[in-house]
Formats: sequence, structure tokens, C-alpha cells
Amino acid sequence: MSDAGGSIEELSSKDALATALHVIRTERDALTQLEGLYESDEIAQEGFASSVDAISTSINSGGKVVVVGVGKSGKIGQKVVATMNSFGIRSAFLHPTEALHGDLGMIGDNDSIVIITFSGRTPELLNLLPYIPLNMALIAVTSHTDSSTCPLFESRSPHLSILLPAPIPSSEVDSFGVAAPTTSTTVALALTDALAMAVARRLHLDPSVVFQGYHPGGAIGLSHRAKS
Repeated sequence: MSDAGGSIEELSSKDALATALHVIRTERDALTQLEGLYESDEIAQEGFASSVDAISTSINSGGKVVVVGVGKSGKIGQKVVATMNSFGIRSAFLHPTEALHGDLGMIGDNDSIVIITFSGRTPELLNLLPYIPLNMALIAVTSHTDSSTCPLFESRSPHLSILLPAPIPSSEVDSFGVAAPTTSTTVALALTDALAMAVARRLHLDPSVVFQGYHPGGAIGLSHRAKS
């Protein structure tokens, strides 16, 4: 069935494509802003350098990275754990609710903590904070651009409170009409990928050799074996 404006299928396809392009452009713009932030902002640059130092110190001291998040941020956390482990950066994902039911035992003396939360005030994360040792580095990937505004750092030493700003140009409600984590998780994913790569380069002379050793399966493993 059709009318002067075209068929329902044609209109639906055009709308779907327009939506897709809008999402892609919005997330591209957010990544461009993130790049500019880490190119020019002293707080962001210092936070990134301190994060690499803290994680490298943990690994060299026999500790690991414990990544914490809820919901979609938790999924990003699980991804960065997988990436870090593939580079020999010992990492584990900790769900804050499960932590309060016994999984706190995962946290060791020389570990560092990475919390991923756009708002910085997720209740499950705030409930967990009192049980994270105060002498442990706490790295927050969040929309806050100043540590003084982030509730995660209240009552913690400024020296061990490390901010990795991950803001977005406009809220997801303003961009898409719904508060679904999309742009914010894309930015968090890119930033934590950058962190994993930077730590790998700090710890290993040639991260690719380490990666090959931990990735014997799939097309990547086949490619490595074909070259050797």
C-alpha cells in the first residue's frame, strides 16, 4: 500500500536510517569532545596519568584491578576487564550488590579500584564505598569534570581519589528523547580502552607479544600462528 509520500515500508526504512545516522553522529561528537578534553584539560590529563600509575603499581605489587559498575556501565566494566586480562593486566569485575553479599573477598591489599558510573551517585555504588579500604586507589570514570563534585570521593583521601572525566555534550534525553545509556557508555568504553592500552604499554615492552600469548583462539589466534 502506498500514497503520495511513498510506501509505509519506504517511510519506515528512511526513519530507521535517519535514527541510525543521528545516533552515530551524536556519539561521534561525544568522542570528539572527549578527545579535546584529554588534549587540553589539566584535570583530565592528570587523572589519566595517575590512573596509569596506580594500576601499574598494583600489578607490579602483585595486585589487580577491580572494576565496579551497575547496569550498562557494568557491561562496559566487564569489557575492560576482558581487555586488560588479554594484556596480562590482572583484572576482575565486581558487582556492588554481590560485593555486599560476600564478594568483597575479591579485593586484595594491593588492588586498585575502577568505578564506572556516569552520574557518580548510583546508590549501589555509594553503599559499597564504606567497605573499600581507604588506603586503596579509587579511580572513577564519570561525567564529573571536577573531583570536588563527585560523591564517590567524599571522605576519601584526595591523593587516592582519581578522576577520569567522561562527560557528554548533551544528555541522552535531549539527544534521543530517552535516558537509555548510549552516548555515555560509548564515551566510557573509549576511555577505558585507552586506559587499558596505556597501562599495557607501561607494563610491557611489546604488548602485542603478551596479547598473542593470551589469545590463541579464534581468527586472531589463527592469524598470529600463520605469521609465526
